Amino acid sequence: MTRNDWVLGGDRAAAAAERIYTAATELVIRDGLDSLDIDTLAARVHCSRATVYRHAGGKGQIRDAVLMRLAAGIIDTVRQSVDGLTGAERVITAITVALREIRSDRLRRLMFSTGNLPDLRDLHSSPVLAHLAAELTGITDDDPQAAQWIVRVVVSFAYSPIADIREERRVLERFVAPAYRPVTVGR
Repeated sequence: MTRNDWVLGGDRAAAAAERIYTAATELVIRDGLDSLDIDTLAARVHCSRATVYRHAGGKGQIRDAVLMRLAAGIIDTVRQSVDGLTGAERVITAITVALREIRSDRLRRLMFSTGNLPDLRDLHSSPVLAHLAAELTGITDDDPQAAQWIVRVVVSFAYSPIADIREERRVLERFVAPAYRPVTVGR
């Protein structure tokens, strides 16, 4: 049940969640994704751990909310870039545009800097990132392994880029694109 708070002029629970997610995003930008800690977050917003869990969920949910906030601009740009594309061309375009956007923004770059390396299992296992990878590349949701693989490719290239952007695209076309080309059967 949504309760409008007379002081806030809106839903108190939504305002609490927003405040927690905003603080979590600030902490991740400052300290890195791997250092996200519920006790530190609760202290930052002047509430208890229980309040954080009640309004924002556990560490995984908060991590995914932070990732969505940081990725919002990337997502919009990739969606526009892949509009009308299918198959291997869509996958390669989605990956290259996402990488370009990650590298072009100071805050996103910070997420992928060597001083702030998160535990990659958190990124690789994120259902939110897998869903986005599936949507943006055109992979169907009934193939979660393919979506997780795309997340791994993007994270890998973001952390360890190939110096020449044209060479990076050639590598993607050679090793990633074949997985998304139509299969021809027999003669």
